[in-house]
Formats: sequence, C-alpha cells, structure tokens
Amino acid sequence: MAQITIRFRLPKFFLEIPIFLSFIRRYVRLRGYRFFSRFEVGKDFLVDILYQKRGRYARPFLHFGTISLLFFVITFGPIIFAQSDNLDQEAGGGVLALGTDFTTDFYTLQAEEVRQYRGGETTTHIVQDGETIASIAARYGLESSTILWENNLTASSKIKPGQELVILPVDGVRHKVKKGETIYTIGKKYGLEDTQAQVIVDYPFNEFLNDETFELATGQFLMVPGGVMPNAPVTTRPVAVVITPDAGAVSGTGSFVWPAAGRITQGYSFYHKAFDIANKSGGPILAADSGTVVIAGWVDNSGYGNRVMIDHGNGYVTLYGHMSVVQVRPGQRVNRGDVLGQMGSTGRSTGTHLHFEIRSGGGLLNPGNFLK
Repeated sequence: MAQITIRFRLPKFFLEIPIFLSFIRRYVRLRGYRFFSRFEVGKDFLVDILYQKRGRYARPFLHFGTISLLFFVITFGPIIFAQSDNLDQEAGGGVLALGTDFTTDFYTLQAEEVRQYRGGETTTHIVQDGETIASIAARYGLESSTILWENNLTASSKIKPGQELVILPVDGVRHKVKKGETIYTIGKKYGLEDTQAQVIVDYPFNEFLNDETFELATGQFLMVPGGVMPNAPVTTRPVAVVITPDAGAVSGTGSFVWPAAGRITQGYSFYHKAFDIANKSGGPILAADSGTVVIAGWVDNSGYGNRVMIDHGNGYVTLYGHMSVVQVRPGQRVNRGDVLGQMGSTGRSTGTHLHFEIRSGGGLLNPGNFLK
C-alpha cells in the first residue's frame, strides 16, 4: 500500500519558534565562549598565584579543572550541536511534513540503502523444503536468471533442500577478472556497450587498483550490474501491434496508477531510482497518468531499449523501459490507463519486466510515494 505524505503550512507563529530557538542557541554559544574565555584568564591568574606558593596546589587544581571541562564537553556537546542542526533545518524549510523523523539524517539513510544491497557482499542461501529458484529470487529482490547464472544452473535445473546457492547483491553477473581484461572488454562480454561500462564504475562496491584509469587486478571479482550471460536466451511472445488512438485534449492529474501487473523485483534506492515490475508472461504497459508522448521506441543505444516517455504537463514525466512492442507514437496524447506497449526485455535487461521511472525537476522520484 503506497505511503501518503500529507504536507501543510504551519501558522507564522509556529514557524518563528524554530528561528527563535536557533537564535537562543547562537546567543548561548556566544555567551558561553565569552564565559570560557574569562574562565581561562581567571585560571591563568590563579595558576600564577599557586606557582608563587611553590606549586603546592597547582597540579591538583589543574587536573580537576581539566577533567571537569572535558566531562562537560563530552557529555553535553553532541546533544547541543545535534539539536541546533535540527533547529536550523526546521527554520530554513518553512514547510513541515507530518510524521517526519528529524533524528534520521543523510548518513543514516545512506546506511539503510547500502544495507539493502547487503554491503555488496554475496550471500550463501541454504535451500529449504518447497523453495524454488523463483521464490528465492523474490526473497532477495533479484531476477531468477541472476541466481541461475551465478550458480551454473539452467531453467530446467532442479534444486534440493540443503543445497547451497550463492546470492549476488544486485541483478547482473559476477566476473572473475583475467589478465589483460578491462571494464570495457568485460562489459562488452556481458552485453554492455562501451558507453554503458560506466555502470561497472558507478557500482559502489567495485574496487580498482587505480580509481582514475580503473585498472583491474587479475583474479579479483567484479560485479557487472545488469549484465547478461553470453548467449543467454531471451524469449518474447509475438504481439499484434495495435496503435492506441490519440486521446485528444488531456491534462495530467498528478495521481498515478500502476503501469503494469506483476511483482516488484527491484525497488527504489540510491542505486536504482525506479521500480522494476516483472511478469514472466508479459502483458500490457499502461500510462500511469494522462499526458503527451515525447519519446516512443528504441531511439538510441541506451539500456532502456524500447521505451516510452510521457510529459504529463504538470512538472512530472514518466518513463517505461524494456518494452517488447511500442503501441504509441511521439506527439500523441494518452489518457491514464491507455496501453503504451507490451512488457519485454529489450535493452540492458536480464528478463521480462518493466522499468518505471517518475521524474520531476531533473530528479528521479520514488514511485512508491505516488502509485495507487
């Protein structure tokens, strides 16, 4: 069920409270600085007197004062500065979202996203009774083909309880580097063009001897996200191409419906800013909202393959990738729910699925916050 975030504008009085608290925080910090400056002067004065008394009480006094100061800074310092940072963020935003957790910072979110990919590490899965390749793949958010390739299995292979399977962190192929290989030769081997080799570099858990030349070490393992095993069979059902008629005058509502039937095999993350919806039997791809088709077909060598892009006229643009058949033309208008094409596996794809994006202002948004 999609999460709905309700936003409202607080009265001016409430918006001024964080600003006032931020001012108090800065005032206290300034006054504290002056206090400690004067304390330092007074301490030096007392130290001089104590040394005139031949240092009888100097050492105990200095030790006690230093320990007390360190205790105060270590105990209360992080709390004061953490609260002040949150107050600055609230004061600068102006609009607050209900249910926002201000204790969750950027680094916490990054750690959570990295956890979803198991830190880039492979996992050993012990097959249990009743499990299949498909159910195991769904459990880890992967395509079945990824598990088959990594474990030298085929679609007709049988798995047994107790059998160990290696699970990769993302869809694609794991490659053991041989002497003389480069990211370009490896990418080409697994179906990537030279311009697409960037995905190997961008994958955050791949390591290189030289981060500028991307030199590889013989024997190291390299993850090729979205790579396809050589000669991997790709089967699609023939579909009669019926062009969807123009819808006439339309306007986007800002409310999006699910563009395809199936299960989510890969959700939105820092590494994959889209939803992958898979259905082994394929099926129609629908317009998530009304708008104008701006791109339709395999217009370049990008990994999207056959794709459709719709401008909804309200700041949102949606993209539908990897289609086997496109059933609209650039420039035509579509209603929400109109058929755009058929699910497929064209482009940089490891199996029949839809790659769905929602874009706004040059960024890719989480579809889970919009789909109903």
